[in-house]
Amino acid sequence: MPEFAWPWVFVLLPLPWLAWRLLKPASPGQALRLPHGSLTWSAGDQLPTRGAGSWLWALGWLCLLAAAARPQLIGPPQAQMHSGRGMMLAVDLSGSMQTPDMLLGGQQLSRFGAVEAIAGDFISRRTGDELGLVLFGTHAFLVTPLTYDLNAVRAQLQSAAVGLPGTETAIGDAIAVAVKRLAALPEQARVLILLTDGVNNSGSISPQDAARAAKAAGVRIYTIGIGATRMTVPGLFGDSVVNPSADLDADMLTYIAHETGGQFYRATDGNQLAEAYRAIDALEPMPRHGPSLRLRHELFRVPLAAAALCLLLGMFWPRWRGTSA
Repeated sequence: MPEFAWPWVFVLLPLPWLAWRLLKPASPGQALRLPHGSLTWSAGDQLPTRGAGSWLWALGWLCLLAAAARPQLIGPPQAQMHSGRGMMLAVDLSGSMQTPDMLLGGQQLSRFGAVEAIAGDFISRRTGDELGLVLFGTHAFLVTPLTYDLNAVRAQLQSAAVGLPGTETAIGDAIAVAVKRLAALPEQARVLILLTDGVNNSGSISPQDAARAAKAAGVRIYTIGIGATRMTVPGLFGDSVVNPSADLDADMLTYIAHETGGQFYRATDGNQLAEAYRAIDALEPMPRHGPSLRLRHELFRVPLAAAALCLLLGMFWPRWRGTSA
């Protein structure tokens, strides 16, 4: 059933009548004195009665007020899925993220390729959370502020390039950038997911100091260490097996997680990385119910078009009447 958002507009309905009463012109009997009292007005000299043109003007005014009152069709209540939680993703883009040691779906991918695929799916499932994205290498940058537009966050992640923020790893700076953005949210709503494959070797803030600052701000940090433990590398004297994750500082990532109330996950392939994101998804569940929202569809265009048509017909009606006469 349509409703009017501004029904008070209809108090203006008698405005044309009031204007006509207050600004009414003098009648012919008052403005014209006949020289001979015996002369009288004939029936043809009387003022014309109200015809179809007047009714068209009145109907046009009514339709115009109906459009100004904003008629709306209100839809059924729909539950919103806003959780009130703010979640930042901090993704390592240092040079080592190009290492092709991740197996996902039977295919060999680079570390960032696996993150791009799996984190993108994780982002899609977080409907209702405010998400933001921090990319870090030698420097840490806030790429996407906290937003409910998950498509924007996923697009920024997919358009990122390894090495763009530098080839080194500033883990402490990445945490500091994320904590600064999360600090304005309610304490139970602050979550940071930090993914890296190396050790902190750049930046102005140590990971330990950043973790203590995050704890003081009430930010829970889930850390993910990515990278395989075995990789076959061809050489001049044959293939050799190396550990491509020898530089990963698992102890430091574990400390950051435990200090802030989060958890540390080790992902040596794509399946373990997906399991890490599923575990975080379960630890930070989405609410089943939220405040209701009713969609409103504006209908003012219909009475506005009717008002324009009536006023146009009312304007040209006397001419058409005179032509037909």
